[in-house]
Amino acid sequence: AVGDIMLARSIGQRAVASGAGLVFGDDLAALLRSADITVGNLECAVAETGQPQSKGYTFRAPPSALDALDLAGFDAVSLANNHALDYGPTALLDTASNLARHRIEAVGAGADSAAAMGSRVIVRGGLRIAIVGLVEVAEEGAGFSRRTWEATATRPGVAWADTDTVTASVKAAAASADIVIAMLHFGIEYDANPSARQRQLAHAAIDAGATLVIGSHPHVLQPVEEYGSGLIAYSLGNFVFDGFDGTSNDSAVLRVTLSRTGVDAWELLPVKIVDNGLPRLR
Repeated sequence: AVGDIMLARSIGQRAVASGAGLVFGDDLAALLRSADITVGNLECAVAETGQPQSKGYTFRAPPSALDALDLAGFDAVSLANNHALDYGPTALLDTASNLARHRIEAVGAGADSAAAMGSRVIVRGGLRIAIVGLVEVAEEGAGFSRRTWEATATRPGVAWADTDTVTASVKAAAASADIVIAMLHFGIEYDANPSARQRQLAHAAIDAGATLVIGSHPHVLQPVEEYGSGLIAYSLGNFVFDGFDGTSNDSAVLRVTLSRTGVDAWELLPVKIVDNGLPRLR
């Protein structure tokens, strides 16, 4: 599992000009490909449609940028974040379609609330592993607001992560799976410590039956916590993201060994973001 993957701006331009292999490099791509399941948070629209919304930062990557995720063996990404609708609902739906063409599952957003809240199940080693995605971060006026971005029965959007929806989403996923992974986009930007609200939502996910919580949004690494019968990575920080310096360029791959009994082992493999946005193994 990795953190925020943003394939727009200079990342997308360089991937088009120099090839998708530039994004992860050979060694890191091989490591990610070696896992049975590789997941991350896709922090942009990937489409040719839509118009930028009225918000501080809007990210849209060219569809060919998804070749980088192919090369690194990604199986699923979460779209439950504050950039999935940067170019509106049509671009969101096109992002999901483009991912499907690469056989990459998308969770946490969709054509309606059922699609956004629903899980995707991947079978590996005889285990049915369900993945869900939800977001709860500070609003940006009309640019990013639960009132306009949350999926409804009739509107595309994201799955919103209040305590009840986290609990309901995980329980529904657990009913047809051996393992549930909850990908939560939450927390306070640039804070190296999880907030009380992050702990509340992550604990609710584990209490509802999740084995693993993968966090994103703060743009920096936060601690990994063993809680109950599960594991919580509160923030895996940036992974592919230009425009940052300092500790925001310290990243990691979380490698977890799962079985029917839960988490058998885990480790963080250090990564450094170099050359304005590209992750490389340390």
